[in-house]
Amino acid sequence: MVNEGPSQEECDDTPVQPCDLVQGDPSISIHPSVSVYPSSSAHPSTLAHPSTLVQPSSSGPEDLSVIKVSRWRWAVLLVFSCYSMCNAFQWIQYGSINNIFMSFYGVSSFAIDWLSMCYMVTYIPLLLPVAWLLEKYGLRTIALTGSALNCLGAWVKLGSLKPHLFPVTVLGQVICSMAQVFILGMPSHIASVWFGADEVSTACSVAVFGNQLGIAIGFLVPPILVPNVNDQDKLAYHISIMFFIIGGVATLLFILVIIVFKEKPKHPPSRAQSLSYALTSTDASYFSSIVRLFKNLNFVLLVITYGLNAGAFYALSTLLNRMVIFHYPGEEVNAGRIGLTILIAGMFGAMISGIWLDKSKTYKETTLVVYIMTLVGMVVYTLTLNLGHLWVVFVTAGTLGFFMTGYLPLGFEFAVELTYPESEGMSSGLLNVSAQVFGIIFTISQGQIIDNYGTRPGNIFLCVFLTLGSALTAFIKADLRRQKANKEIPETKAQEEEEEEDSNTSTAPTVITEVHL
Repeated sequence: MVNEGPSQEECDDTPVQPCDLVQGDPSISIHPSVSVYPSSSAHPSTLAHPSTLVQPSSSGPEDLSVIKVSRWRWAVLLVFSCYSMCNAFQWIQYGSINNIFMSFYGVSSFAIDWLSMCYMVTYIPLLLPVAWLLEKYGLRTIALTGSALNCLGAWVKLGSLKPHLFPVTVLGQVICSMAQVFILGMPSHIASVWFGADEVSTACSVAVFGNQLGIAIGFLVPPILVPNVNDQDKLAYHISIMFFIIGGVATLLFILVIIVFKEKPKHPPSRAQSLSYALTSTDASYFSSIVRLFKNLNFVLLVITYGLNAGAFYALSTLLNRMVIFHYPGEEVNAGRIGLTILIAGMFGAMISGIWLDKSKTYKETTLVVYIMTLVGMVVYTLTLNLGHLWVVFVTAGTLGFFMTGYLPLGFEFAVELTYPESEGMSSGLLNVSAQVFGIIFTISQGQIIDNYGTRPGNIFLCVFLTLGSALTAFIKADLRRQKANKEIPETKAQEEEEEEDSNTSTAPTVITEVHL
């Protein structure tokens, strides 16, 4: 939280002028490289009071006048990626061996599908409360809560090692799904708070990388640890090994979060983040932020298109085991490996996309190209799944994963650009709500289509919606507000010289400037 600025009426009636900043307090000077006028993207209710630019809050950085990245940022990012990975593993661990858990608990495939879909259902009602908690109590509290719930859910599942205890494993999975709400929207927020302007997209990709790695391990490990055997006691033993391992890992990661995870660095890592700290942050502005986001047409279009793409990915991941077993009976291990291939290729796609964005800043162009290639990959995968050659499925699924999973961090970063200076947690959260809604719809619909008509009609169903998403992406305008904030300069050289002269006459200058770098 930062110091409150003036009221809405004060902002509207008394616009800030350069002379006000200098004459109002002789101890304050403005460096010529910093515009005293707010970015055009800033809503009037979020204009910063002059004093908030130079007076850090009790919970903010100690000195907003210095732009500097912290070496601790990589430790924070690594710990977040690891516990995000652990939570993602628990999402897909049932779906990757769907038929084995059906046999053990004596339930339908639809019931096992809900163990994955509960992640999507839980996210929707909990997004706004968790986003409010993030604004109210900060990043460290959210990290502690998410990792604690993830740990608790993992240990609850150990009480479900009998065929009649399916409700217990549902309870453990629901607790893990609650942890996901404290994790899924954090990559862009962590990247903005801890990383500089030239590495923020790469950092966001690494944060998403952890989640995707967890899904990849969730495809690979369960088929190895839990073989398809008929003896219920042996099956329970193998399942217990998997549950014990994930419980131990989740506990270790919770301890690391307590030790390593910090709220924010001492100094803001970029000019955009420094200005973001200076904006007022009240309950009123929190709710008005939601209204402003929904009035932003470009962001609304991105919410829809992101939901279509990510929802298709969730459905594909949940139903992959069923689709592969349908055409290649007895290939549970290879079904997991195909899922692993999708995620490994996607992680490379995400990393390449993040590095490319940091270098080129071509957010819309990159997003559109990746979206179209996702559609092409889905079409090729649909046409080749039933050819009878597993190696072909590996190749086409890997190509699809490279673009489909690689799109996820692109959506997060594009949203931050379109909505700056609004909260990154809120914009990312709304993207994820859209993804969960479409994920539930696509998973249920495609599952029913597969059961009644086969895998090809089910995959064509996803192709239709990816086509719609590609078309809507083309209509998004690339209004890169965060980039404008990072590059904002005074209009004329004469103004620069005048402000520099005023700066030199100040008695005790406190300067917000990139010169400190």
